[in-house]
Amino acid sequence: MAEILKVIGLMSGTSLDGVDAALLETDGQEFVRPGPSLTMPYSDAMRARLRDALDAARTVPQGGPVPESIREAGRHLTEAHAKAVQALLEQTDGADLIGFHGQTILHRPDQRWTWQIGDGALLARLTGIDVINDFRRADVAAGGQGAPLMPLYHAARARLSGLPQPLVVVNIGGVAQVTYISGDMVLAFDTGPGNAPIDDWMQRHTGRPVDQDGAFAATGTVDEAALGKMLDNDFFARRPPKSLDRMDFGMAAVEGLAPADGAATLTAFTVAALALAREHFPQDAQSWVVSGGGRHNGTLMKMLKVRVNVQAIKAEDVSWDGDALEAEGFAYLAMRAKMGLPLSLPMTTGVAQPMTGGRYWKA
Repeated sequence: MAEILKVIGLMSGTSLDGVDAALLETDGQEFVRPGPSLTMPYSDAMRARLRDALDAARTVPQGGPVPESIREAGRHLTEAHAKAVQALLEQTDGADLIGFHGQTILHRPDQRWTWQIGDGALLARLTGIDVINDFRRADVAAGGQGAPLMPLYHAARARLSGLPQPLVVVNIGGVAQVTYISGDMVLAFDTGPGNAPIDDWMQRHTGRPVDQDGAFAATGTVDEAALGKMLDNDFFARRPPKSLDRMDFGMAAVEGLAPADGAATLTAFTVAALALAREHFPQDAQSWVVSGGGRHNGTLMKMLKVRVNVQAIKAEDVSWDGDALEAEGFAYLAMRAKMGLPLSLPMTTGVAQPMTGGRYWKA
């Protein structure tokens, strides 16, 4: 019988909202039993550090010296994750392993470069629990996209749920991704921006980090001309697998719009990009299950249901925790990494063969 461990998964999303922590009992294969989870929002100061790190990363040559601002952000980020682990341990009787994603500050798979900050050795020392991190590097070094990495976990949950297939699992974080599941076939790719441009727009124009429930976008009008400019991008026609950096699209098309209209247009762009993903599916899916912070945006969810014209439901409607799903997924991947099992496949990242990965840190 395969070994089953209690693994804490940690995910810091590209939307810079905070740390998601979740406990998963798993063998890294067929057995998954989700446990307690929590989200610890970042302070304004932590968010500012991460935004500075994102900006600084774009000035660093590959292999060049790392600016002190990025080093400091990585240390503070790791300490924030350690606090999330300690908070979660108050709800359970311990853990055997931690899967630590860290924060992506640059993703350039065409240059075989992906950069996640976060110190696995420090996290192991702070928590007293073995840590696995650096999940994407091996895939990117082998020519894969390094993302998305959730498909194997999505497929495991779908098998256990008995949901009708073909099924699409959507994650709307800073970037949006889809996992298409039909029997043994698992196809996945980034579809376009998720919450990141909306959040950045809100921060700049309202001082608030997110558009709560999409209420601000709901007061605006979608600018169809600006939306058309954003959709006129070769990325959407490119065959998957494919992945994105949170800053790849920019917001030039909406500059000059009224704040509410810009929010509405960026929200519509996220949805339209998701809808275009259907062109790459072998056949239509019966339902879309939506996880990630974007499912809390009521305006976005309404637009999505209209655009895809199929059942688009929240993860909770199928008894999944949509806030914890990615953190659970990194717990699952940590166990797979410990067992030497693949984390990615040719149909999920474009890597030539199933690829293992992760780096192990003893407590």
